[in-house]
Amino acid sequence: MAEKVYKFINDNPAARWASLILIALMMFFGYMFVDVMSPLQSMIEVERGWSPSTFGTYAAGEYILNVCGFLILAGIILDKMGIRFTGTLSASLMLAGAIIKFIGISDWFQGTGMNEWLNSWWTAFPGSAKMAALGFMIFGCGCEMAGITVSRAIAKWFEGKEMALAMGLEMAIARVGVFAIFSISPILAEKMGNSLFGHATVVAPVAFCTCLLCIGLIFFLVFCVLDRKFDNQLAAAKAENADAESEEEFKVSDIGKIFSSKIFWVIALLCVLYYSAIFPFQRYGANMLQCNLDGISPQQASNIFRWFPIGAAAITPFLGAYLDNKGKGATMLIFGALLLIICHLVFAFALPATHSKLLAYVTIVILGISFALVPAALWPSVPKVMNPRYLGSAYSLIFWVQNVGLCFVPMLIGNVLQSSNANNQAVIEAKAQIDAGVENVFIPYDYTVPLIIFASFGVVAFLLALYLKSIDKKNNYHLEEPNIKK
Repeated sequence: MAEKVYKFINDNPAARWASLILIALMMFFGYMFVDVMSPLQSMIEVERGWSPSTFGTYAAGEYILNVCGFLILAGIILDKMGIRFTGTLSASLMLAGAIIKFIGISDWFQGTGMNEWLNSWWTAFPGSAKMAALGFMIFGCGCEMAGITVSRAIAKWFEGKEMALAMGLEMAIARVGVFAIFSISPILAEKMGNSLFGHATVVAPVAFCTCLLCIGLIFFLVFCVLDRKFDNQLAAAKAENADAESEEEFKVSDIGKIFSSKIFWVIALLCVLYYSAIFPFQRYGANMLQCNLDGISPQQASNIFRWFPIGAAAITPFLGAYLDNKGKGATMLIFGALLLIICHLVFAFALPATHSKLLAYVTIVILGISFALVPAALWPSVPKVMNPRYLGSAYSLIFWVQNVGLCFVPMLIGNVLQSSNANNQAVIEAKAQIDAGVENVFIPYDYTVPLIIFASFGVVAFLLALYLKSIDKKNNYHLEEPNIKK
């Protein structure tokens, strides 16, 4: 009897890569929404009165519920209910949160009784920021749940195949979303804002990205059709093989096994330190460039910063292919952390001294390469060290530890930026002009101290990466070995 060419749907390259594109596009739109207001920090400060501290607290809102335990629950839901249910739920939460955030910053909401009530307590945090933060909390639950679901889906569809390349491409596509939104957010705020609202406003790009999240939900529902067929094939194959051992189901007690694993904590801490020096930096990166390049416009700063994710997107697939065929994952983590340290120190000291746009471009691209090295090696390493039975929970717990940093670091940076500039005469004069009703005022913050903090995270991550390589050599976790088995 002739053998079937494709026993499972994922053996068909077109099917497995099509499934990857569908879930990657959902994350693409999600990443766009995450940073839709990042290039517009100065605009939201003038338009809605958000100080750097307010902006940092709002940015932290994305992670608060996750830190409070939602991500742990998300991992249990993923291992119990499966990829399709969890992914649909996460995409729906992203859309719901986006709608609430859009309402919160809209011109219409500012005149409502709800906004007046929100403004009546915790007066240092405007009502628009409270509503936007609530929406961002709900969106963040969906986005982080989607992240672990996508990682679990790729591990399932690309097991024994091009797993690192697939994860690298997914991350690359998602990061192009950051490039896209840094490119178009100021344009949408200006042109779409004037067209729809009669004035430039942050509301326009937020509305645009909210519509894209609806499309992302539809894409994931299409992926669910393919994944259901794959599961049916797996179930049929399992039924045919009567001698096969039944897989042990996930138990809540497995979470204790994950927490007691030393390799889990090394990977999780490396993750939180590295990402704490990247994602919070994205919130302030464009404004940092404005300040360190002597007051360039938000559009010019965004045009420079947008190349950060492109550096990551361009090299990530090649790194994934190299990991699949050659390995060296732990070594990549070391070099990625080292580049991270160098880039933040350049931003802190060299850029303010030179005001060189060329230096800014080069450093941004190198930071993007660092951003490719670490995640490309990190996420495909998790299936190597964790039992497949609780892989979803392992990813969720790593994301949970990561979210602790991502929750508090933006608030830390916002408060440090504000306090370290309390006696900055240029900042004091600029804020006085805003209070006097002057329009289009630029506030020239000094970002030296926040950038040193980011570099410090990189130093500790570098040391942890060295330690990870040493324990991999000692315990033979195969982190330096290729993913494709020949």
